[in-house]
Amino acid sequence: MPLVVSIVGKSGSGKTTFLEKLIRELTSRGYRVATIKHTHHSLTLDQPNKDSWRHVRAGSEVAILSSPGEIAMIKPVSSEPTVGEIARLLGEDYDIILTEGFSRGDAPKIEVHRKEVGLPLKSAKQLVAIATDEPLDTKVRQFSLEDIKSVADLLEKDFIEPQEERLSIYVNGAFVPLIVFPKQIISNVLLAIASSLKGVGEVRSLQFFLKKGTRRKD
Repeated sequence: MPLVVSIVGKSGSGKTTFLEKLIRELTSRGYRVATIKHTHHSLTLDQPNKDSWRHVRAGSEVAILSSPGEIAMIKPVSSEPTVGEIARLLGEDYDIILTEGFSRGDAPKIEVHRKEVGLPLKSAKQLVAIATDEPLDTKVRQFSLEDIKSVADLLEKDFIEPQEERLSIYVNGAFVPLIVFPKQIISNVLLAIASSLKGVGEVRSLQFFLKKGTRRKD
């Protein structure tokens, strides 16, 4: 799964503006970026009595709305999902996933801080950098709010480049981290299988899915 980095900060600190600039910088370098926005408000994407709402009410676990220019997914949840659970829905096609918010999540974080909104966050764990308009008494790396290129350099070096070649395995829906040796073995076996298939050229990416039957057979 692509690594997730959360852009956090107090309300009014300029998280969205900072994130917009960061996305533009990373995409200008040729990277594919996905984003997740956290909100405390209820989503109103799907309206009562619309077709997709009726699908979900009838028992569909997921409903997709498709138009010529965009798609949207509606997936009811019983509790607020984690960043990792949301990121999994995006798939593996991205170089990095940036979130706005999720200050209490487990993902590495970059805080956006402005003097006018008060002290920096106290709840943010795994803080790797702060983009700030004033010097702060902290050991965490600090960048100017306007130094977007240096923040992008940090993400590129520490998060994107180490993941240029990756293998993601999920068992029963849960991500399974792998150390180098089994990762290499599994990669070699899967590549060998795919390469041996008729009509397959150079393998740049590979997806396997296995589902075992669980229903009783009379």
